[in-house]
Amino acid sequence: MAPKFKDGDVVVAFSGKWVSWAHTVVAYAAFLGALFTGLYLHYYKIVENQYYTYPQEWFPSVSATIGDRYPERSVFQVFIAITSGPRFALVFLWYILTARPNSTLPKFVAGVGFFRTITCGGWTYITSTDDHNSHDVFMVSYLVATVPWTIGCLALSPERNAKALYYRKIFAGLFFGNLAPLTYFFLQHKVHKVAGAYTIYAFFEWAAVLFDVGFDAVTALDFEGFELIVKDVKGVSRGNNRMVADAAMEKQKDEPIGRTFGQGFVWSEAIDAMADVYNGLIEKDFPLWHMGLSGYEVIVMASISPFLLGIPMLRSFIIQNIRVVHMLSLSGLLAFLVRSPEYRLFAVGFGAFMSCLAWAATFYAERSNPARLEARVSAWSIGLIASSIAKFACRTNNPIWPIMHAQNGGWNKLGLALAACAILRSTRRRTVSGGDPPALAGKKGSPVLAGLGMAGLLFGMHSLLSDSSTMILWVWEGFPVRGPIAAPHGAYTIFAMGVGLVLGLFYPDLVGSWTAFGIGSIGASLLTMYSHWVGYYGALILAVYIMALSPGFISSAVKHSPATTFGVGFLVYNIMVLAHVWTVAYAFVPGGPILREHTDYVMTATMLLLGAGVFSSQVSNIASKARPRTVNAGGRKQRSYYVYALLALQLLSASVAYLRFPTYDYVPYHKDEKVMTAGIWTIHFSLDNDMWSSERRMRDVIKELEIDVIGLLESDLQRIIMGNRDTTQFLAEDLGMYVDFGPGPNKHTWGAALLSKFPILNSTHHLLPSPAGELAPAIHATLDVHGELVDVVVFHSGQEEDVEDRRLQSEYLSRLMGDSPRPLVLLSYLVTQPQQGNYNTHVSARSGMRDIDPSDWDRWCEYILYKGLKRTGYARVSRSTITDTEIQVGKFVVGQPEGGNELIPEDQVPDGLRFPALFKGEGVRGHRYHVFDEPRYYA
Repeated sequence: MAPKFKDGDVVVAFSGKWVSWAHTVVAYAAFLGALFTGLYLHYYKIVENQYYTYPQEWFPSVSATIGDRYPERSVFQVFIAITSGPRFALVFLWYILTARPNSTLPKFVAGVGFFRTITCGGWTYITSTDDHNSHDVFMVSYLVATVPWTIGCLALSPERNAKALYYRKIFAGLFFGNLAPLTYFFLQHKVHKVAGAYTIYAFFEWAAVLFDVGFDAVTALDFEGFELIVKDVKGVSRGNNRMVADAAMEKQKDEPIGRTFGQGFVWSEAIDAMADVYNGLIEKDFPLWHMGLSGYEVIVMASISPFLLGIPMLRSFIIQNIRVVHMLSLSGLLAFLVRSPEYRLFAVGFGAFMSCLAWAATFYAERSNPARLEARVSAWSIGLIASSIAKFACRTNNPIWPIMHAQNGGWNKLGLALAACAILRSTRRRTVSGGDPPALAGKKGSPVLAGLGMAGLLFGMHSLLSDSSTMILWVWEGFPVRGPIAAPHGAYTIFAMGVGLVLGLFYPDLVGSWTAFGIGSIGASLLTMYSHWVGYYGALILAVYIMALSPGFISSAVKHSPATTFGVGFLVYNIMVLAHVWTVAYAFVPGGPILREHTDYVMTATMLLLGAGVFSSQVSNIASKARPRTVNAGGRKQRSYYVYALLALQLLSASVAYLRFPTYDYVPYHKDEKVMTAGIWTIHFSLDNDMWSSERRMRDVIKELEIDVIGLLESDLQRIIMGNRDTTQFLAEDLGMYVDFGPGPNKHTWGAALLSKFPILNSTHHLLPSPAGELAPAIHATLDVHGELVDVVVFHSGQEEDVEDRRLQSEYLSRLMGDSPRPLVLLSYLVTQPQQGNYNTHVSARSGMRDIDPSDWDRWCEYILYKGLKRTGYARVSRSTITDTEIQVGKFVVGQPEGGNELIPEDQVPDGLRFPALFKGEGVRGHRYHVFDEPRYYA
């Protein structure tokens, strides 16, 4: 057939050999990728067969490698899917190359090639486990089709390309010659059960794969004479067609968004933006050290370092050496190398000191270049969003914090390396001179008010937005769920933060108005006063508003002396940090009772500080509008990269939300015995004795103890001094448990949480009477335990010094437990001696409760009480270095009478009702059965 041509532009042209090369590379990647993955992850498992294992067999077969094991199978399937495109193109080009008039052989070979490709997909995506018969049918069909394909390609090979024919004969000979030893050693393995025969067979099987793919790779020599061309015969690629995006951009060309995105895209500038954002992400936190004044609290004042910028000579020196200052701030990330908690705290304090100094100087240095100042503010703000997403992905722990290391999930080394690269990149352009700014026309506003505004902005961001679940836990009131949950709704908070920043960048006059302040105040009121969705809607409004203020507030602040604005800002911010802790920790500080249980005071102060900033920024903005401004196309283009980065982060946030969506398919241990293993543990804010995050160590021991229901005390970490964390999210997701966080961070307690393998049908939060001391939290939950309703109460009593508080609390709790008509287990921290004082109120006829072991006299804090269940076992497990309190665990069987206190030996106890033997003797990782040195079992 004569070739036909049409006039038109050539859009793309490339040699046909690249089809063969693409097929070869991706096909080999499929097999070898699965092989290397399997050898690395599951070596001993994939070399094992039905007769022998390692060391008799030491190399895996193809089928064992690409079979049912994850992720090898997935690696293979992904690359085979990619191979299908070049494979179909290869078969098509071979037909074009060999087609002759009145010849059926090319058509037959092409049909066989198409059929062979389809059957490859069949045995790839239908494994023997899915459907053994179908898998074998596809595999045999593929092998059978290989014979006519190979012979047909040899017969149709062009004679003029002797080199291709030569290699084709070699690969065909190797492939068919390989079948004899392959079959022999397979029979040696299968029939004669010869040790090691399967390993030799595996080498011949892998060779068959290499020869098969290599045979088709020879077509690269044949296809060199082809050129694949894509022609535009209607001019659709000449830019004449008006696209929807073009029309939309035309309508917005005079608007801020249109001016921003109507520019080109340059990768180097995009990388600059990413480096700036990562530099803004770096955040240093070191949590509470002592329950009381210890002297270390003075480190919180490290952030007032911008006061140094009030010295002109020092300010100029810092600005001229801003890269060095930013580099010194990395000491906070390096702190993970310091084992001593005290010295690690000092390292973090120095890093925070330098970081606050560096950012204040960076903002001030760019004051005369609005575009670059906006870029710095955008990077800093998006960095907060990126940090929140990192915590969202890592279940509220930032993996580069100094409380993290490799053993507990830290990515410190990677984070440090990226931070150093980001600083080198983002500071390679010199900042503006550190001299005084040029005089502005009109008023600049009050520097003190601007500083107060910065304080409100910093505190609002840090206390409410540094973790996506903080405000969600403010509005949490227990089961059934009537509002947002940490995952997936944390992505909503992150999205609101992004929306706020975009509004602040594109519509500064709108977000800087008193109308916007009023809307933000309404959001703050809803968050403070309401629960569930109504309260969360207020949280979203407040998130949008706080983030929207950052560009305007910082632009206003740099018009004044940085010592006044940023220095005062951080000083007042520190006061706010202490104040929001004193709402709970009033018992430990002089004058603390003034703020006792008054989060509303703190929220009101935050909004007043933001109002001061609005007042100052409005004056500054009016003065700025009075001066003519030239349109900076480069600045608009630069802004687009930060918006792209923000969009990418929002997609990442949505992906994390999808991956973290609760499955609710949790299964208790020993369900056949209808046993419930319940425990109580005071976890001291998820920090071990060396000040490392302890979630993973807690998870391991809870899992190994096979605990179905556990109460956690001192579990509320949603404050700045704790890093705004939530241990229960990690534990619940990793252990497969339902979770009730307990009274939220705005309820002014140190926290009580409940995790359960059984569905939580209903839960109510209680704040028990505490006229003198700290509030005592409690959770009263109803669980579906093996089809029966069982109540569980988690409770933390008041301090030892507050005798009247504890008496009132014991009476309240006794009534609560006595009024329950269902079986009930109390997991508690009572602060009393057994058989004395308030103990007799908790264990009384009014409450109906029994002590899990009345003979255990060596208790003071933790107690387990019960009623309406058969108690079968009780154990006390040492804490190791995770916290300062042991784990107490009890085993209960539902549907049986309570029984007596008669002890029985372990050999009379069914296996499903025994405690794990792992903790006997010396135990594991510092956890062992102590006090009794073994579990106790009851008849």
